[in-house]
Amino acid sequence: MFARMHHLVIDTRDPAALAAFYSQMLGMPVTFASDDWVVVAQNETTSGLAFQRAPDHTAPTWPNDAVPQQMHIDFMVDDLDGATAAAVRLGARLSEHGDHVLYDPAGHPFCLISRPGWAPPISG
Repeated sequence: MFARMHHLVIDTRDPAALAAFYSQMLGMPVTFASDDWVVVAQNETTSGLAFQRAPDHTAPTWPNDAVPQQMHIDFMVDDLDGATAAAVRLGARLSEHGDHVLYDPAGHPFCLISRPGWAPPISG
């Protein structure tokens, strides 16, 4: 193990509004908010749901694949470069969208992020 799930990230035109919906539905607080990024989690030191501004977001038409689902997972890691290399060895592909943005073997994007200071080290 070289990673731990951090957030499931959901694209939306209005991060604050969608976060408020999930916050109320789950009974969990908003633990971080900016114009483009809002997090709902148990508290400020746990992972949860994140809502990312996507100005041109079109709602998915699932199960029809005309407009695919639009979520990705952030994984926290202790060593970004080492974790990127390990993920590639497992079958991930590097993306053109950033140093630590990758695609899983089925083509779903995911991000590797530095482990926040509040999270315990990742054993591996």
